[in-house]
Amino acid sequence: MNKVYSRIESINGSVITVKATDVKYNELAEIETRFGKSLAEVNRIDGDMVSLQVFAGGRGVSTGDHIRFLGHDMQISFSDDLLGRIFNGSAEPRDNGPSLAENLVEIGGPSVNPSKRIMARRMIRTGIPMIDVFNTLVVSQKLPIFSSSGEPYNQLLARIAMQAEVDVIVLGGMGLKYDDYLFFRNTLEEGGALSRTVMFIHTASDPTVECEKIPDLSLAVAEQFALKGKNVLVLLTDMTNFADAMKEVAITQEQVPSNRGYPGDLYSQLASRYEKAVDFDDAGSVTILAVTTMPGDDVTHPVPDNTGYITEGQYYLKGRRIEPFGSLSRLKQNVNGKTRDDHRALMDGMIRLYSSYKDTLEKKSMGFMMSSWDEKLLKYGDMFEKKMMDLSVNLPLEQALDLGWEILADCFNKDETGIKTSLIEKHWPSK
Repeated sequence: MNKVYSRIESINGSVITVKATDVKYNELAEIETRFGKSLAEVNRIDGDMVSLQVFAGGRGVSTGDHIRFLGHDMQISFSDDLLGRIFNGSAEPRDNGPSLAENLVEIGGPSVNPSKRIMARRMIRTGIPMIDVFNTLVVSQKLPIFSSSGEPYNQLLARIAMQAEVDVIVLGGMGLKYDDYLFFRNTLEEGGALSRTVMFIHTASDPTVECEKIPDLSLAVAEQFALKGKNVLVLLTDMTNFADAMKEVAITQEQVPSNRGYPGDLYSQLASRYEKAVDFDDAGSVTILAVTTMPGDDVTHPVPDNTGYITEGQYYLKGRRIEPFGSLSRLKQNVNGKTRDDHRALMDGMIRLYSSYKDTLEKKSMGFMMSSWDEKLLKYGDMFEKKMMDLSVNLPLEQALDLGWEILADCFNKDETGIKTSLIEKHWPSK
């Protein structure tokens, strides 16, 4: 029988304090207010003084309201019925569908035992050349998309959701504008991908504490699907909003702030989510791709800075395209040799020539005379940006590799590419 307490010691914004015993951190509680029942979560314990974060905020809560501790952390119902559904940060339906209450699993558990993991060794095809060819996404990888404000990162995530060769997509939105939520819903529905997608959406007008729950809900569901043998891709946007929600709650609790006001355990909080990426040796997998916006385009901001130490590379979204310099998939070498024999050499050769193109652009801007080699590089750089880097380009890997050879053949002689002769003889397009 769960204890019921009827005296609230203090109410500070969305945080209430009550004297209670035999409760644990992150335990849920139900508050009976005159407006109905509200959900709260234990976020601080100091002796018998227990602080709870009220999901709907402290408005309407009075000191005489009854509090009943539920004896468990937040839970989510798991079954195949989740597919095609949309929920909020309290795991309640926001698509007017029925509530699900069977087979409840707790969220926010520990990451998978390393003995159950296998090395990342399979490619996830996305149809985006700047990912598939140059920074391949690998099953069980954890990668952020570092982006400035105003870049089309949500459009990029929606494309990946529709095109990625995985069994299940779990989309977690944090602090989304309502238009962005509708964009995801409508795009996935029209593209036929909603039926294999589970969405957990927190909009900017929803309670702050629900924003913190989105990654845990998304990853708990993803892990359960993976245990059933499914390959799951978790798409999260935006982890900076998640960190800002943590900062807001920490300030309410009067915690001593760290860098730029963020809580001192920011690294641990981010790592505990990213480390849920896994490829099981006897089941499916969880791969994580998470947008991290950089305020002021500052990569030293605490959120992208800490994220870079946790993840296995990053994609830089700049100028409405994925930049080849700065973007990195540290696990791509695990799969590039298994795709096509020319993949690795073509990737290295094209990026090397694009770097030379950037140097030539700088020379041109300074008024230097352009040589015939410089003219070739200028032509190459323009074609590379339009035919490969543009985010509207949608090609299977093999066609993207063939296109790379065509671009090289249009701009250079065979002996100017720096690629092995044996590969050139095999793949150089015949005119």
